[in-house]
This record gives sequence, C-alpha cells and structure tokens, in this order.
Amino acid sequence: MALILIVEDESIIRSALTRLLQHNGYAVAEADSVDRALEVAEQSKPDLIISDLRLPGRPGTDLIQATDTPVLIMTSYASLRSAVDSMKLGAVDYIAKPFDHDEMLASIKSILDRRPAKPSPPKLEAENASARADIKDLMFGECTEMLKLFDLIGKVSPTDTTVLIQGESGTGKELAARALHMLSRRREGALICVNCAAIPETLIESELFGHEKGAFTGAVGARSGLIEAADGGTLFLDEIGELPLEAQARLLRVLQEGEIRRVGSTQSKRVDVRLIAATHRNLKAMTKVGEFREDLFYRLNVMQLRIPPLRDREDDVIGLAKMLLTKMGERMDKPNLKFDKDALTLIRRYQWPGNVREMENAVERAVILSDSDHIGKDLLAIDLEGELDIPEGMLSMDNPANSKGADKGTDLSLEDYFQHFVLENQDTMSETELARKLGISRKSLWERRQRLGIPRTKKSAK
Repeated sequence: MALILIVEDESIIRSALTRLLQHNGYAVAEADSVDRALEVAEQSKPDLIISDLRLPGRPGTDLIQATDTPVLIMTSYASLRSAVDSMKLGAVDYIAKPFDHDEMLASIKSILDRRPAKPSPPKLEAENASARADIKDLMFGECTEMLKLFDLIGKVSPTDTTVLIQGESGTGKELAARALHMLSRRREGALICVNCAAIPETLIESELFGHEKGAFTGAVGARSGLIEAADGGTLFLDEIGELPLEAQARLLRVLQEGEIRRVGSTQSKRVDVRLIAATHRNLKAMTKVGEFREDLFYRLNVMQLRIPPLRDREDDVIGLAKMLLTKMGERMDKPNLKFDKDALTLIRRYQWPGNVREMENAVERAVILSDSDHIGKDLLAIDLEGELDIPEGMLSMDNPANSKGADKGTDLSLEDYFQHFVLENQDTMSETELARKLGISRKSLWERRQRLGIPRTKKSAK
C-alpha cells in the first residue's frame, strides 16, 4: 500500500483529499506546513507528497529540494507561469484547484507507476545465522523446544502472517513478539504493545480504534487509536482472551478488510498493520462457551507459536539463572557474583510457576541483598512449600477422586492432576473445599486457575 503525504493548510481541503485517497486504497499522512511535512516525511517515508503551493511560512516547492520523495504541486492560483516554475524546480506534476477527482487519481497513479522498484530484501537463507543471533539477544534458550521456537520465529518473521503466541504468564510472549517484529520487513515501523487485560472494558475500544469528538462523555476531541499508531508496523495484543466481544468484532474487521472505524465515526480508514496476539488461555475452549468469537480465533490462529513453561525447560534452568545473574550483576556493579551449590540445587528443584519473570525477580532481589560474591539459597527467597503439595494418598490410584480423572496406570504430572481434579469436582465443591482437598490455600488455587486457564463455574464460586 503506497503512503501519500498531504501538505495543505486548509483543513477542509486536506480532509476531503484524505478521504478520496483512502477510499481508493492509499495510506495517508497529513501536515499543514513545510516544516511539519519534513518531520512527517522523515518518520514515515512516504511514496509521494501532494503539497499546496502557498503555505504558511515556506512555499510547497521547498519540499522538492528538501526531500527525495516525488512532489506533486497543487494550487488554486493556477497559471502557466507557476506551473512552469514548479516543474523547473523538480515537481513531478502540477494540478489546479478545484481539481477533478479522476484527474487527481490518474496523476497519482502515473507518478507511482514511474517509481523505481525498491530493492528486494535479502533472502532469509542468507540471514539465518544473524537472525538466530538476534533472537538470542532477546530470548535465552538452549533446549530442543526453544531452538525449535527460534527456528519457527526466523521462518515466519519475514511474512505478514498473523501469529498467535501461547504460553503461561512470564514465559516471554512479548519478547517473542519483539523478535518477530525485529526480524520482519516492518522493522522500521512502530511496534505497539497493548495488554488487553490492563485496559478497562469501557475504554478498550476507544484505546484501540480511537474516537471522534463527542463520541462519549469526556471525548472533548478526536483521538487516533493504537491500531492507527501501528500503521505500517506491528500491533501486539497481549492477553487477547480478555478482549470484550464487541471489540473482537471490530478487530475482525481490521483483519478481514484492513480498515478501522473510530468510535462515533461513520467513516472507515484503511490501515496496514501486522497483528501478533498472545494469550495464556485456551481460546478454542472459550469459543465453545461463547466467550471468544470463533471466526476471530481462526483468523488469529494462522500461525501458532508455543513458548514452553520454565519447568519443561530443564536444560535451560541453570543456564538462564546464570545469565540473569551476570546481567543483574553488571547492572548493579557486582560483576563477579556466583551461585553456590545449594542455590543451584534449589533453582533446579523449584517449579517456577511464574516462569522466567519470577526467576528474574528472584535473581534481582538476591543481587541487591548480596554482601559477598556468592549467592546462597536464602537470598533467593524461594519457598518450595508454597508449591502444590498433594496430601498423602491423594495421588494414589485407589483414591476415588483421582480415579475419576484418569485411567488406572496413567501417570499424571502435578499440573495434570490439578487440572483433572478441579474440572471434575468444581461443580460440587466450593473453592474452600477444593483448596482443602488439594492441600493448598484459596489464593494458590486461584493463581493456578489463572495460570492453567481453568475458568470458575458459577456453582464453584461460592
């Protein structure tokens, strides 16, 4: 999609021309003076500038010498003399106001068709080594699962394919999105990151799609949204499972039509955005209970990346901890720190329910508190007793509650057992009863529900 910069101080004319171009499939940027136009051109790299001849301050012809972008001059002061002068200065074309729409569109098409072809980006095969190195600058991983993830990121990054990243909280979903953007052809554009769970439901549509003046109480002026801000770049929607259904419908239109409509507006605007979404929830299961649109799910699930939890990355745990210790130590001017043997044993045994984020916080706290070059287990403040402790006999296959959730002879992990037990019993037990049977607190029960994406039923929310 070609980007055209309109430079016009008359807002009515600028808006009319913007609508004309957007309706015909062009992306548009706007400015009301030469100085502002140069700032916008530096940031957005337009394919064509359409400028009025007479502007406040400097004339539009100043853009010809100040930029390498083709400039089409328009003016209501049409005369042969000004046309000749503009063309001599290097304008690619000249058009008089009021202009005919077809004439304007034909002139634009002719100019854009004459553009020299942009050089093709280097082939991915030639960038494999550097791409993998770039990913590892953001994410640590040496186990088989992470190496497969890095390889998949390298393959999907150069495309505009929508990507759905799945993983528990703290696994590094935003880092994966940054790697996808950094290795894409959109790397010069903006990466806009939005946590859908952090924005109140009443404001999410306005934040994403923008709004017009008077669209709702408090909308004292028009405002562009975060999707518009990502035009030409990448939009990362974290925790997309928390998006309200109405906002899901609007987002589906963006994916299907490449258009947005601000809240309170009747006009659509074309946008060129690559979407990367992330969630720790089971979106497919949510579609079955009406909490997530099925058509949106299939639009998002074109390419899926799964980031494994830290407890499944046994080969990475010690290496990641040491890497974080080195990074934190250098940042705090303590470059020679090392874990002692007991600390390494504890790091290896702990399940890290908060994943990489929890480990990062634990290491940072230990570095701050350290008085010597050795980090002991006490400084890590890891509580093994806070993990899921199943009372004696609970995992026995003779236990009725356990036999309901699995066939005899099946070995369940603690997480599998937790999930089976909660799903089988939450309709007949209160949260307090569930927690007591599992030998954990209500708070731990709630946290594990969140991490595993197990919704509370109305009956269990006593």
